[in-house]
Amino acid sequence: MCDTLLPVGVGKVRLVNVRYPFLDAPTPLAFAHRGGAAQGDENTVEAFGRAVAMGYRYVETDVQATSDGVAVVFHDDTLHRIFGRDARVDALRYADLASIQVDGDPVVPRLEEVIAAWPTVRFNIDVKCDAAITPVVEVVRRTGALDRVLLAAFADARTARLRAELGPTLATSLGTRAAATLFAASRLGRGATRATQGVAAAQVPPTAGGLRLVDRRFVRYAHRLGLQVHVWTIDDAKRMHELLDLGVDGIMTDHIDVLRDVYTQRGHWPPA
Repeated sequence: MCDTLLPVGVGKVRLVNVRYPFLDAPTPLAFAHRGGAAQGDENTVEAFGRAVAMGYRYVETDVQATSDGVAVVFHDDTLHRIFGRDARVDALRYADLASIQVDGDPVVPRLEEVIAAWPTVRFNIDVKCDAAITPVVEVVRRTGALDRVLLAAFADARTARLRAELGPTLATSLGTRAAATLFAASRLGRGATRATQGVAAAQVPPTAGGLRLVDRRFVRYAHRLGLQVHVWTIDDAKRMHELLDLGVDGIMTDHIDVLRDVYTQRGHWPPA
């Protein structure tokens, strides 16, 4: 159960319990970032399969939308970094992306097929653009996956639209502006209740703009507001230990073997 603030009338809020099934697991959570990008590929069926075989039950991934409205698992706006092509994802039909294959299999999967392939895995999905909102909502509804997704975005307005579409039990994380508000409130010891209402987690980097973001005060204040704290993207074992000592609720990593070993040392592995 997570405590969060929900509106109960104009200008009024009250503290209530809202259940986010996505977070119904012992913490700290272990997230395979893009399936474990350090292995040489990212956001592929093979990457997700490796992470799941290793014991991961939380997978972080990204979603873009094609020109014909298909939600696809891909991080960048263009194909340049991964495939050496300058085409934008949103300018291509899904059939165009599906034609990019390795050993006869498409290397850019549809979100729907990934969610369906691992029915016990929970997916932390970064919705990368506004055009992906409707396709993602349709996939979540069609697959009945509301209880096992967290939808994230850097844009606060995007996550607000997703919550409006899918309801208050949808787990979402803070956008950039709300995360900054939470940090400021943690310094003051007050505030940020409205900026964080209806949100399940603060998913943040350890530092931002040269400023240390995640410290004991930040974690404690987030917990006071009923938020879990998940930190990305941490690949160093020493840093993982330091963050766990601060009480963070989850870590995202490209080096899934390193995080597994740290959690094993601390008695957190395998995940429940």
